Amino acid sequence: MGSNFINDFLYGQTTKAYEYFGAHFTQREIEVEVEVPLKKDPTKTKKAKRKRLVDGVLFRLYAPCADDVSVIGDFNNWDYGANKMKKVEDCGVFEVFIENLHNYSFYKYHFKNAKGEYVDKADPYAFLSEYRPGSCSRLFNIENFAWHDEEFLKNRTRNFDRPVSIYEIHIGSWKGKVDGRNLSYEEVADFLIPYIKDNGFTHVEIMPICQYPFDGSRGYQATGFYSVDSRYGNPFQLMSFVDRLHQAGIGVILDFAPVHFATDSWSLVEFDGTTMYEYSNEHRVSPWGSYQFDLGKDPVRSFLIGAMNYFLTYFHFDGIRVDAVSNILYWDGNKNNGANEGAVEFIKRLNGKLHYEHPEIMMIAEDSTDFSGVTKPLEYGGLGFDYKWDLGWMNDTLKYYSLNPIYKQYEHNKLNFSMAYFYSDNFMLPLSHDEVVHGKGTILNKMWGDYNNKFALVRNLYTYQFGHPGKKLNFMGNELASWDEWNEQKSLPWDLKRYPKHDSVSRLVRDLNLIYRSEPAMHVEEHNPAHFNWLMVDNARDSIFAFERRVGDSHLVFVYNMTPNYYENYEIGVTREGTYVEIFNSDKDVYGGTNAYNGGEYMSYYYGPEGRPHKIVIKLAGFAACIFKYSHKNSEKE
Repeated sequence: MGSNFINDFLYGQTTKAYEYFGAHFTQREIEVEVEVPLKKDPTKTKKAKRKRLVDGVLFRLYAPCADDVSVIGDFNNWDYGANKMKKVEDCGVFEVFIENLHNYSFYKYHFKNAKGEYVDKADPYAFLSEYRPGSCSRLFNIENFAWHDEEFLKNRTRNFDRPVSIYEIHIGSWKGKVDGRNLSYEEVADFLIPYIKDNGFTHVEIMPICQYPFDGSRGYQATGFYSVDSRYGNPFQLMSFVDRLHQAGIGVILDFAPVHFATDSWSLVEFDGTTMYEYSNEHRVSPWGSYQFDLGKDPVRSFLIGAMNYFLTYFHFDGIRVDAVSNILYWDGNKNNGANEGAVEFIKRLNGKLHYEHPEIMMIAEDSTDFSGVTKPLEYGGLGFDYKWDLGWMNDTLKYYSLNPIYKQYEHNKLNFSMAYFYSDNFMLPLSHDEVVHGKGTILNKMWGDYNNKFALVRNLYTYQFGHPGKKLNFMGNELASWDEWNEQKSLPWDLKRYPKHDSVSRLVRDLNLIYRSEPAMHVEEHNPAHFNWLMVDNARDSIFAFERRVGDSHLVFVYNMTPNYYENYEIGVTREGTYVEIFNSDKDVYGGTNAYNGGEYMSYYYGPEGRPHKIVIKLAGFAACIFKYSHKNSEKE
């Protein structure tokens, strides 16, 4: 890499800044003075210079306004005079080669900044960092990990026509600590893989694992954007985690926060004495009290795009969920402040370049705005994401399920409004960690009513999420129907599995995943409006909804009763004459219900409600959700 790379870096065009900057184990040819025998008299020697290869680490730093730069570490007793760095590019690139270093050595950069102050800074491109409260970077050779996931990678796609049911986890609190220590990435994988396979999820999404100092930030305020979180191990251990999930057929998505960074003085803040990474104006401080990246600066773009590409390339992640996209698109996340054009350009560049290098990975936007074209391709004027979290669906849905059934008739549109805009973007339906923290209550205790009603509504809600078009995401613990909010310092309450009501919800989620994966109507061409049809959409009086989804021979009818009223014979309009078989009912006793299910085959009759040509007459328990599968025409084959 030479001047071409530097130009690409400075203009925000490189995806591989990590290959040049940081600390890399390598070999260099150096001149040494040796004694060699004289040709005329071999018994005598003379001094001569010879070249030989030596092992070591090449350190490179980008700090335009730094001076008198050196590497300090445990290998030179933190002596800032021992390993001075030479300026090799006028734009502010410094380097030094140090022989005979090894993995896990501690180091920092020591230099005079633009203010004339000497500072010690962690390496922005370090691959490993010291565990808090330490603040040093650590050496790690990231090359030559032995992968075994070739088959998985060969079949990887962006999954538009495949089922995507994501299990979002926080590595540290899924199983919690053992004897006061965090489990490693590999130890978590031992338990996680059989659990994911048994419960039918297709992907795992891990919350940010870039190095961060404060546990309470849960990874969203990082200091090391290339550093694997040392709470759970080193880079090879994270690679092993992904490799093993891939071998089990499970995709892995990384949550990444490119909006802001932690305020710790040894990190990116005023790195070279200037606001090198952050804004220098009123937008410097984010709504979370952290510092916001200036995404209009090209070197910052290269830094962040490179970080995400690093995780895709070296760790084989199958996609990236980009956090807080609304705070990228609009100044401080407020639409009234106008679009941040420099940051919008960063998003376009990010998606364009990562999709060019990894055409099969998913780019997912966590975006709460109505910004146009978030998942539209770049060539058509969009931002180039593959999927967008439907936070409008999430907010309306949870609000509706919390209502007293008496008042649901007045909020009927909260359940049907999502389909009015569904085809404007490729949506993912999230019930994420954001909904079970900061006093918001868990999914279970958001539901209306007493103990039994809450469980019935949770079962209904999950059936609605899986029935509604869009990819699925659930935060760990949703399947346990926990009463207690998630706490990153504690394990999930696995003991709830001993109680039938809670264990039954887990079984329901598993069965919904299995139906979702086996029925093409639930995931193939779901962004094509030809495959979805409302059957009962305006029945506000009864608060009952029904719709059908059909792809080829897969034809399903979904029915949702949003009140505790029981119906022995309720008419649901359908579009096809024939026989319908109930394949799922949330009121079955195996899910903790009253067992008022239908079972067997139901033949259609002429003239259904809401102008449908046919109808089926079914039993409908209070708060029940049912799925019927069209079997065949009553008389001859259709």
